[in-house]
Amino acid sequence: MAETILELKDLHTHFFTDNGEIPAVNGVSIKVHKGEVVGIVGESGSGKSVTSLSVMQLIPNPPGKIVSGEINFKGENLTRSSEKRMKKLRGNEISMIFQEPMTSLNPLFTIGNQLIEAIRLHQKITKKDAEKKAIGMLELVGIPRADEVVREYPHQLSGGMRQRVMIAMAMSCDPELLIADEPTTALDVTIQAQILDLMRNLNKKKDTAILLITHDLGVVAEICDRVVVMYAGQIVEEGTTREILKSPEHPYTQGLIKSLPKMHEKEQQLYSIPGVVPKPKMESVGCNFAPRCEFAFKRCFQANPDLYTLGNNRQSRCFLHDEKERKVKTHAEADIGS
Repeated sequence: MAETILELKDLHTHFFTDNGEIPAVNGVSIKVHKGEVVGIVGESGSGKSVTSLSVMQLIPNPPGKIVSGEINFKGENLTRSSEKRMKKLRGNEISMIFQEPMTSLNPLFTIGNQLIEAIRLHQKITKKDAEKKAIGMLELVGIPRADEVVREYPHQLSGGMRQRVMIAMAMSCDPELLIADEPTTALDVTIQAQILDLMRNLNKKKDTAILLITHDLGVVAEICDRVVVMYAGQIVEEGTTREILKSPEHPYTQGLIKSLPKMHEKEQQLYSIPGVVPKPKMESVGCNFAPRCEFAFKRCFQANPDLYTLGNNRQSRCFLHDEKERKVKTHAEADIGS
């Protein structure tokens, strides 16, 4: 087993609002190993982005706060780290690609200025050498005429080009962990494929661990080794990408996969899970997914299930596993009795 780069242990991140305390991330535990690509999927409001911002210690306080749990990066608990220490880690050992590159790049500075600043902040090199490295990084991520692009401003580039700049910036200091929050959202399919190829190549060449936040199962199938499915601030299923996509165990994951269009069906009405993701509440009773679940029964509305271990590092948060085990046990006892 490869070295564990990142481990979240029972992470709770809450927001304190006028309407009360909201548990946006509610007891999340995730491991990411060296060179591994782990995807976190779920609808908007599932807690994916708050999880990634918690790792970077970028939760705005107020109103947000990590109330309990651990975020261990190479054995160091980041929840106890000072802001000075986090500034050394961010962009150096842990990098992040944000969802919208136009809001992440400063419109008043050239691409080169921003790349050079990121490089010199963590590496003791001259401005001239930093500029050479910046041009080299832009070439690495497939940007043509990189020596001219360094003198241009963000608004002069397309969305795909800006996203490539963000990836170049994130990879400029050879981080051990790259967090990508919806890196292909709002990009056309061709550019999306190029960005994914780029991330895959960087992962293979540099052995960089990637934590990919997305709602797109197509992206997950393309690049991820393992998948964590989140719903209403909790993990509801975890397993290898192949297992999750081939035989999803949790009704929510099954619904997400059923929502995908089928290539070989000409006329079809896309399936959609009824209802919406509920707002997390401190006093919630029962399974969060129960009101939308076609398999829900009485127990689902009375208690919230724990994560059931299904073997081979597979987990699912659903009482149906209890029911399956009970039926198997009943059949076995009946066979013995006969």
